[in-house]
Amino acid sequence: MYGYDHPDDPLGPEPGPEAPDQRAAWHEAFAVLGPAGQPDVRAIPDGRLWLVRDAYAAQTAWAPRHAGKQLRLSRLGAFDAALGALRADAEANAARKAGDHDCAGRHETLAASYRALRDHYQRRERALAQAMADREEWDHATASARRLAIAADAELRRHDPWQRIEPLCSREPMPAGAIEHEQLDPASDGKHTETAAWIRDLAIQREAFRTEIDERPGLIAPGQDSVRGDLGETSPAWRASDRGAILQPPKPEIIPSARILQLAAEHAAEPDYEAAD
Repeated sequence: MYGYDHPDDPLGPEPGPEAPDQRAAWHEAFAVLGPAGQPDVRAIPDGRLWLVRDAYAAQTAWAPRHAGKQLRLSRLGAFDAALGALRADAEANAARKAGDHDCAGRHETLAASYRALRDHYQRRERALAQAMADREEWDHATASARRLAIAADAELRRHDPWQRIEPLCSREPMPAGAIEHEQLDPASDGKHTETAAWIRDLAIQREAFRTEIDERPGLIAPGQDSVRGDLGETSPAWRASDRGAILQPPKPEIIPSARILQLAAEHAAEPDYEAAD
């Protein structure tokens, strides 16, 4: 439905809050998939399940802002501006060769404006690329804890289907809206030096994120789970299942020997006396 076709991972990363329908479908698929290849929380008491479930809000509270759409628009804007500068330079050279210096001067001014616009978008692109790199690092660092919380939520609902449990609520910052999209474009007076307030805030948020990630060294260590470590690393209930689906090999093709084939041919050639009677 959403174009995800990874050959090994059936779910992929958890969608962000900017796609609520896809996020709900992902959570439903996660619950249906079961514990195979995922944390097995079926033997954990309900009290501890609630504790693990509450970790979801704590892990999403320090997520960097998702700026993927703005990054794409900035890259497209930089590409279009660079292409416009090339065309304007070509028009200026053609006009200069034709002796039309006024037209050449106008195209040279236009080319300079396009280059300034390209630099404007490239500055935006660098800031947004850093934000998305932090977002990817956060997603990798908290994936185990968030999936464990989702598994705990699904298990609590399975224990008591009639109990009213509020859906897991992410505390991630909301993605940029229409106003932020408009601020990516330069001002109508041609000034490209001012930076949008929400982009300036990305630098402040990045410093806070780096401080947070430095205070959680266990999160970024491969193969470690901070939530699992806090509640007991030796507990078998917290270990993700290492067993995958049992694949049955195809049945081998048995080729009869030449002697068997000869005996079968001789048996087929003998007359059927019972049928003759």
